[in-house]
Amino acid sequence: MKYRTDLRNVAIIAHVDHGKTTLVDELLNQSDLVSQRGEAKSMDSNAIEQERGITILAKNTAVEYKGSRINILDTPGHADFGGEVERIMKMVDGVILVVDSYEGTMPQTRFVLKKALEQGVTPIVVINKIDKPSARPAHVVDEVLELFIELGAEDDQLDFPVIYASALNGTSSLSDDPADQEKTMNHVFDTILEHIPAPVDNSDEPLQFQVSLLDYNDYVGRIGIGRVFRGTIRVGDQVSLMKLDGTAKNFRVTKLMGFLGFDRVEIQEARAGDLIAVSGMEDIFVGETVTPADHQEALPILHIDEPTLQMTFLVNNSPFAGREGKFVTARKIEERLMSELQTDVSLRIDPIGPDSWIVSGRGELHLSILIENMRREGYELQVSRPEVIEREIDGVKCEPFERVQIDTPEEYLGSVIESLGNRKAEMQDMINTGNGQVRVIFLAPARGLIGYTTEFLSLTRGYGIFHHTFDQYLPMINQQLGGRRHGALVSIDTGKATTYSIMSIEERGTIFVEPTTEVYEGMIIGENARENDLTVNITKAKQMTNVRSANKDQTSVIKKPRHLTLEESLEFLNDDEYCEVTPENIRLRKRILNKSEREKAAKKSRKAD
Repeated sequence: MKYRTDLRNVAIIAHVDHGKTTLVDELLNQSDLVSQRGEAKSMDSNAIEQERGITILAKNTAVEYKGSRINILDTPGHADFGGEVERIMKMVDGVILVVDSYEGTMPQTRFVLKKALEQGVTPIVVINKIDKPSARPAHVVDEVLELFIELGAEDDQLDFPVIYASALNGTSSLSDDPADQEKTMNHVFDTILEHIPAPVDNSDEPLQFQVSLLDYNDYVGRIGIGRVFRGTIRVGDQVSLMKLDGTAKNFRVTKLMGFLGFDRVEIQEARAGDLIAVSGMEDIFVGETVTPADHQEALPILHIDEPTLQMTFLVNNSPFAGREGKFVTARKIEERLMSELQTDVSLRIDPIGPDSWIVSGRGELHLSILIENMRREGYELQVSRPEVIEREIDGVKCEPFERVQIDTPEEYLGSVIESLGNRKAEMQDMINTGNGQVRVIFLAPARGLIGYTTEFLSLTRGYGIFHHTFDQYLPMINQQLGGRRHGALVSIDTGKATTYSIMSIEERGTIFVEPTTEVYEGMIIGENARENDLTVNITKAKQMTNVRSANKDQTSVIKKPRHLTLEESLEFLNDDEYCEVTPENIRLRKRILNKSEREKAAKKSRKAD
């Protein structure tokens, strides 16, 4: 059997923030591609990716080293984008697992490694951030080995090479002593060439190209990104696209693109083992196979993770609707949602009325990033509280459960365990990690975790770290879980918030708005300290009299308001509330704005129960 010894296909996987993208950027800088060296670019080019320091979209790049081309795929570390990780494993022959030298294996490390081992790819482990004063590389390697064993790795996968690196400083070595670090990434490159299998060269057989990722371009439409598993594909070829439903469509390949450094390069042909982008077919989809018209043999369909969370998106109908957004109509919002489907295969969109849609995704982060992108593009809309998607499995009603990993100082452990116990989480494991820190693993219903982050941060005074990732569907717990503990402070009037009113209300709870902020009737302006909702007048001005007060010269001082981010706003929502999202503001409101109408509706629902 022939192999393409000048080519390697490898994916970089890791938990969020363990340094995948920094490592890829450094590999590009130190490769033999002179044109890419020292460029102030990053693989994470999306504005939200750069702000949050996370990878949302999988990205391809390629480097040249010692006469070989190494195709590298930078994958998302967050489980909400795990659908991309799973499909990428089909495109590569090996993975580089990046693990933080202090944090060790985390929930998403388990998630991404499980996907890699299931596909039988060859692993290399990079212990990153070796320059940290708190680094514990020997312990972390043991943790990684335990995780491999726990996930049922094959014997040859357990014999993985380990490289110790600091991607930020551009150093690496084969020794776990930070003093032995060398200003080079050659140890990573050499290990890839030595350990990752070269692709089989069966270019002379009939073509098989499978789409694993999608891109979209206004000029050429949908672009299918994937691997040539067999044969050769050329520009101008007449080929068949084997659809997921078993039918076949013929089309002509109008454009082929390869990857080199940060760029996409137009190419005339690609052979077995190459990772390429193909355009020319309007409705090409993930998992479909491109074959010769006279030899239609499809590859097995790729599995795409089903959504676990859904929200209702609506046209904004608040009193301030249309004042701040560029795109406010149902037609514009629907067009934008449908264009998202062109590239995001884990998303589902179902219209439920002329101006509302149920949007289902892989988690809160998945959906909130879609909302944030729309907001930045000038869209104005409303969204409801996130809800988990229930399923019936073997006649039993089931809901998604998540694996939760918490790192917290010991002093807060009791209150954290109690709070998760109230949300029906079951403790699976507890490890004392030293320095007064404890790591606790739980299995918890996803429904109970909606809105938990804020409570967790206040319980641990901000010192706790909370990670969760989808685990499995289990029988439903028949009781109310999670939700907000406190009621809302709701404006009874429309106008501008005044310092005088805020001073009289702030002892009732936490205020979300500043003086002179425009508010409307039914808008949520704060969180009540008690469980019930409280209607307040925040627009009332102080009556002016000609009587001089003894303390007149004292300045009015109010507490700093709490500004909620988009994620915090979504977590705050109750079932009877919406989040109004515009390019300029994020507001919370009651679905029924009028107080007396709200009370009537509440009475009706109590009678119905």
